[in-house]
Amino acid sequence: MSFRRILKASTLLAAVAAAGLAVPAQADGDIICKAGPKDGWQKISKLKKKVWLEEWKLLKMQVEGDCYEVYARTKEGQSIEAFFHPVTLKKLVVFRRGQEIYRAEGFTG
Repeated sequence: MSFRRILKASTLLAAVAAAGLAVPAQADGDIICKAGPKDGWQKISKLKKKVWLEEWKLLKMQVEGDCYEVYARTKEGQSIEAFFHPVTLKKLVVFRRGQEIYRAEGFTG
C-alpha cells in the first residue's frame, strides 16, 4: 500500500471517529412517569397543543418507556428534549444539551 493511500485511509478513519464523538448523549436517563395502562393515556396528538403553548417548534414526538417524549426547538432556537405524563399531559422534565433545565415540582421519576 502506498504512503498516499495509508494517509488517505487514516484521515478517513479519524474523520469517522470524530463524527462518532460528535453525537449528543441521550439526556433522558431513566425517566419514569408511572402512567399506568396505556388505555388510560391521552392521544399523543393532543400533546401538539401543549408544545405550541410552550412556543416550541415540534421536531418529533414518541413514546419512551411510560412517558411521552418530545424533541423540539425553543423560540430562541435551542434544541430540547422534554417528557410529559401521558395521562395528564403535564410537563415533567426538560433537558437541553444533556443538562436538566426544568423539573416539575414534586416529580421524582
